[in-house]
Amino acid sequence: MSKLLNLALGILAAIGGFVDIGDLVFNTAAGATFGYQLLWVIPVGVLGIIVYSEMSGRVAAVSEKAVFDAVRERTGFAAGLSALLASEVVNLLTLAAEIGGVAIALQLLAGLPYRVLLVLAVVALAVVVWTLQLEWIERVFGYGGLCLVVFAVAAVKLGPDWAKTGNGFIPHIAQNNSWLYLYFAVGLLGAAMTPYEVYFYSSGGIEDRWTAEDIGLNRANAIVGYALGGFLSIALMIVGASVFLRHGINPEHLGTIALGAEQPLGKIGLLLAVVGILFAVGGAAIDTVFSGAYNLAQFFGWEWGRYRHPAGAPRFALTWVFLLVAALAIVLTGVDPVMLTEYAVIFSAVALPLTYIPILLVANDPEYMGRHVNGRLANVLGLGYLIVIMVIAIAAIPLMIITNVGQN
Repeated sequence: MSKLLNLALGILAAIGGFVDIGDLVFNTAAGATFGYQLLWVIPVGVLGIIVYSEMSGRVAAVSEKAVFDAVRERTGFAAGLSALLASEVVNLLTLAAEIGGVAIALQLLAGLPYRVLLVLAVVALAVVVWTLQLEWIERVFGYGGLCLVVFAVAAVKLGPDWAKTGNGFIPHIAQNNSWLYLYFAVGLLGAAMTPYEVYFYSSGGIEDRWTAEDIGLNRANAIVGYALGGFLSIALMIVGASVFLRHGINPEHLGTIALGAEQPLGKIGLLLAVVGILFAVGGAAIDTVFSGAYNLAQFFGWEWGRYRHPAGAPRFALTWVFLLVAALAIVLTGVDPVMLTEYAVIFSAVALPLTYIPILLVANDPEYMGRHVNGRLANVLGLGYLIVIMVIAIAAIPLMIITNVGQN
């Protein structure tokens, strides 16, 4: 029974964390720009995050080491430090964007000044992290994130051209504005395979005290949870194509994205969309701040873990507090959270190899994994995605410059 509960919580956590502000922005904007043509990228990204999350969870279960423990030991101090710095920069940018997203959702619900809500959002997140156990954080934000299912209902209600929708799952390159098309493809992959998801997933396995007996649970969590997140991403793109492209609207604001559910479902659809965005982005913010604290603590060998009282892991607690304050300072400058999201996702794509190469190496290391090393299928998929990751890491920044961060 406890394993079924853990599976349920993993699924809910994936819904509340996988569909973060990056997925909301890129999936909806891709639909509003290219219709259904980029739907094929979503299952590619979902399969990639499943492959590497399953590896990282298996490493955690068998070796009892989270990703950055293994990175430091397997790659050495210098290479590990490069991975750490890249991950912390991306985490901080992502966290700042998520905090801005939480404030925007609160503003839509309460109508208070944005800057006031930024501070309230950070205080609320700090209180939640300080007071609630991890399983209750997963429940609260997971169940709240389920409100995003309203976009799936809206997608069906809108009655899209299902033949064109099906054709969108066939990989191809658009003939018109191909540079912008490639930029969105890279952004969608970067949003789906954001490094913080793997760091949080692996460390969560350690927090839940997974052992080799939990490898099946790890696999089920990765497959079912991320697949549900991918389903919601598909719904967002269909809504973007059916509502915003049809009316020539560029969804540059989270509030605009929520309006995609209002047209077919009315005010109740809008309310559920805003609440779903609030909890999904809030859950992703907590995942991100934990990820940043996990990485630093694991790399330097500090005591860490949410199951510990802050007094038992003071440097870990101080790290996540500092990250929240630093992210607040970034968004208080007035930077647009949606624009910040785009930069965070693109830089995340650049940093992907530094995250996934060590995971693949450790998952194939018999000293760590014993008889649970990667099998043939895991290695074929892992190496295939490693090639994809290297390509998008090289292409991300040139495409960002060519397209003026997706504006061209």
